[in-house]
Amino acid sequence: MEKRNFQSSDYVVIKAVDDGVNVIGLTRGSDTKFHHSEKLDKGEVLIAQFTEHTSAIKIRGNAKILTQYGEIDSGVNK
Repeated sequence: MEKRNFQSSDYVVIKAVDDGVNVIGLTRGSDTKFHHSEKLDKGEVLIAQFTEHTSAIKIRGNAKILTQYGEIDSGVNK
C-alpha cells in the first residue's frame, strides 16, 4: 500500500457566518473517534488539513466551507 505524503494534503477553509460554529476532527482507523474540536464565532476562519490522523471534519452551524472542489454553505441560511 502506498503511503500518502500528508504535508501536501488537502486543506479546507471554514468561515463562521454566525457565532457558535463547531468544527470537529474525526480520526482514521477501524473506530472513528472525535480527536479535536474548535468553536468559531462569526467572522472567524479556521484552516484545517486532512492528515494521517484526521480522515473527516464535521461542521455544525452556519459556515462557509471552501475546498479545492468548490464552496459549500453549511447550516441554515436566514
